[in-house]
Amino acid sequence: VLQEKEVERIGGKRTIALDVRVLATTNRNLKEQVAAGKFREDLYYRLCVFPLMWKPLRERKADIIPLAHRLIAMKQGQRSVLLDPSAELALMQHNWPGNIRELDNVIQRALILCSHDRITGEDIFIPDAAMNMSADVELESELEAGGALGEDLKKREFELIIDTLRTVGGSKKQTAEKLGISPRTLRYKLARMREYGIDVERVCA
Repeated sequence: VLQEKEVERIGGKRTIALDVRVLATTNRNLKEQVAAGKFREDLYYRLCVFPLMWKPLRERKADIIPLAHRLIAMKQGQRSVLLDPSAELALMQHNWPGNIRELDNVIQRALILCSHDRITGEDIFIPDAAMNMSADVELESELEAGGALGEDLKKREFELIIDTLRTVGGSKKQTAEKLGISPRTLRYKLARMREYGIDVERVCA
């Protein structure tokens, strides 16, 4: 089919010409698969006409929120649903091993769980095992490398944490619950805020 662009139906006697363009995606290194004998070399070269390499979502943190807004717009139907800053924070903290498909699933779940016109951090259901400290460290390093965009996101995150602490009277447990993060992650972020010269106890008083 790929080379001759022709096909025959099962049981048929007539050859049918095809005018199609094949788009193939994979998360594997096909050159390594060919070398290991796990992928046919001739098929690789038939498919590899115009290869495109795309970074995983964990390396494109700045794309997460725009993609989330786009997915919400595509799936919300007649509803008008917004993404709360606490939900944005929860999305930014995740490492997204499943890339866009995983983000799509999370947004679909959030729209199901959301009983109002705003998705909050409580509506973002992501297994706690994936939201670990290494993801936080990676996010911090990428924000620092992101220049003005990184500083803006970091400032927004700090403001959200402070506002939430004030709302719950300084309770770190309730703050973590409202933001949809673990207490350990909150402690890490508060420590980072102090490194930036923010007196957390004073501003939340």
